[in-house]
Parts: sequence; C-alpha cells; structure tokens
Amino acid sequence: MSFVSHCQKDTKATYTFSSRPRPVENRSKYREKPTEKAYSTYGNIMYDRRVIRGNTYAQRFLSTMVQEDVAEMQRQQGIRRRATVQKKKTKEQLRSSTPEAVQGRTHNVVQTELYLEELSYNIEVSHIECQTDPLLDRPATPLFIPAKSGNDVATQIEEGELFDFDREVQPLLEVLVGKTILQSLLEVMEEEELACLRTQQRAFEELRNAELAELQRLQERERRHREEKERRIAQQREALRIEKETVEKIAAQAYTQQYLADLVPTVFKSLRINGYFYDPVEKDIETNFFTWLMAEVNNKLERRNTARQILDTIIHDVALKKLPLYTQLESRLET
Repeated sequence: MSFVSHCQKDTKATYTFSSRPRPVENRSKYREKPTEKAYSTYGNIMYDRRVIRGNTYAQRFLSTMVQEDVAEMQRQQGIRRRATVQKKKTKEQLRSSTPEAVQGRTHNVVQTELYLEELSYNIEVSHIECQTDPLLDRPATPLFIPAKSGNDVATQIEEGELFDFDREVQPLLEVLVGKTILQSLLEVMEEEELACLRTQQRAFEELRNAELAELQRLQERERRHREEKERRIAQQREALRIEKETVEKIAAQAYTQQYLADLVPTVFKSLRINGYFYDPVEKDIETNFFTWLMAEVNNKLERRNTARQILDTIIHDVALKKLPLYTQLESRLET
C-alpha cells in the first residue's frame, strides 16, 4: 500500500494528499534565470518498463517492447523516406527545364560533352536487402520454471506485521521536510547573497559612474587647456606676422622716401619745363575767353555774309525784272 492510496482511502479526514511525494529538485547556486527546466535524476523502479510486475508466467514484456521499438523504427524510416521524396520533388520543381518547342519544330538530343558517349534510356535499378530482427521470427523464450516438489505451506500474516505505513513513512517525511527546509534555507541564503551582490554591484556602479564623471571632467579640462593653448599660439603667430608686416612697411617707406628725395625736385622741374604747371588766369583766357570771342566773331561774320547774299539776291531779282523794260526802252531810242 502506497502513501497515495492510503490518503485516498482516508476520505473522512479533514486533509487529503493526492500527489505522489517526490524529493526537491536540486538547483545550482547563484543561478537567477534557469534556461531550461531541470528534471529530477532519481529513478523509481515502480515505473521502470524493464521491471516486471505481477505474474511472471505470462511474460509478454520483451516482445511488446521489441514490437514497439520496431514500430518506432518503421515510423522513423517512413518519415525519412517521405522527407527524401519531398526534397527530390522540390529540387525537380526548382530545376529549370527546357521550354516547349514552337509549332513545326521538335527538340533533338545533342551531346555537348568533350568525349562522345552512347546515349541510352536504360533506367538504373539497384537492389537493396534488409535483414529483419530475429526476435520477430519467434516468440520470446519462456522462463525456466523448475518442477514443483514438496508440500505447500501457508502462513497467516496479520495487518501491520510486514509493513506499517505510519512507521515506514516517518523517515521519508523527515527526509522530505529536511530537504525542503534545507532547500528553503539555501534559497534564503541565495537571496541574501544575491541582495548583497546587488548592493555591491550598485556601489561599484556608483563608484564607476563617479570615476567616469571625474574622467570626463578631466578630459574636458584638458580639451579646454589644449584649445586655449592653440588659440594663444595662433594669436602669438598673428601678432608676429603683423609685427613683421609693419617692420617691412616701415622699411619700404623709409627706402621709398630716401629714393624719392632727389626724384621729386627733378620731376617738378621736368613738369614745369613741359608746361604742366601754368597760370590759371592765362589758362582761363586761352580756354574760355578766346573760344567765346572766336565764336562771337564767327557769328557776326556769318550774319554779315548772309545779309550780303540776301542783298545780292534782291539786286539780281530787280535787275531781271527791269531788264525787259530797259530792252524796250533801248529799242525805242534806236528807232
């Protein structure tokens, strides 16, 4: 009688236990996120297929197990065969084939290999043999049972003489409770240790963040110093360049003044000789007064010439008009 059946029979009690007792699963320490479910490694011979329970005379376990194994092998072979056929069909579908011939033409087989070979349409056939399990050809050999000899003897066993559940289950319960308490203590210690590790990790992260902030501050200060140094160097170079340019300008100016000291009087003298320096009144009379005077004289002369031309024209017209009269008068005088 097991612990489960005993508890199920005691239905009048206030508490019933309906699950099979099992030890606590062993877990490795310091593991927060298990990747896969841990299974118990213990074995129970009551649920082992290799253990025969009940009557040993009708032993059909081996043949059943062999049949199950053969059926599983056949199922696996069928799955592999179907997978192979499906793969071949997929390859044939994906393989590019020759398009159909157009109307009025046919396809001819042309050999494009380097060496000529005989083309044949013989289908390759291969023979495969399979050796079956000899255990399937004959039934399992029965166990040897010696012939019965002697007299049968019966023994009366009262309830509780061979197995006392309350007494036998006490060590199991002690082990289970002890393991449970031990596992609980380990879990509590693990949680405390994890909390301590998290505290240390936070302290380490705070220290690291402080060091990183200090490092960034020092890097920023170094960068500012470097930029200030480069700026000062650039300013000094600019000041030296300006000073050099100033010195060169002063030297050029002094050289120019020294070179032009004797050149200016000579130039003024040459300009005066060539007439570039003149009297403003004389220049005004020559450019303005003389021009106006000549223009006025030309106007008066043009008006006088015009008057003379008009007078000549009038005299000519009058002479032409008087000419017939003078001609008639002359002819009369002659007569």
